[in-house]
Amino acid sequence: MHRVAQLVGHLTARVSAGDLALAHEILPPSAWALFDAMPVADQRHGLDVTGRLLARGIDDREVLAAALLHDVAKGTRLRVWHRVGGVLLSALAPRALQRLATPDPASRGYPWHLFLHHAELSAQVARDAGLSERTAAFIRARTLEADRALAQALHDADEVS
Repeated sequence: MHRVAQLVGHLTARVSAGDLALAHEILPPSAWALFDAMPVADQRHGLDVTGRLLARGIDDREVLAAALLHDVAKGTRLRVWHRVGGVLLSALAPRALQRLATPDPASRGYPWHLFLHHAELSAQVARDAGLSERTAAFIRARTLEADRALAQALHDADEVS
């Protein structure tokens, strides 16, 4: 049921001007274009994760930036059917998913590569836009021990939707 709710949320996602203002308030100007170029469903998801963190009293700018941009590399190449197929293949045939994936952006297998490696790719895009290595570590889910509680909070907030 969780995955069905995710799909419905993806297909019906909306972002208001106030939502965009919040994202711009959290992100440095160098990252605004990244967020603005994300598909609306990914923007909505990042804003929802951010909202859950804020509701828990977490206001660390770097973890909030990671919440907003953790799916930035998915872009428009990773279509909804890749997302659904990726979830199914991950559960039922993970080796087949690995075989489909290729890192060549010109390849038809590239969306599967994005599905499998979006965390690392999103972290690199964030670093290239001037965000800190700490923010990138939150996106990769490979933080220092001192940030483990924040990383777990980010993970938990991401898994809700």
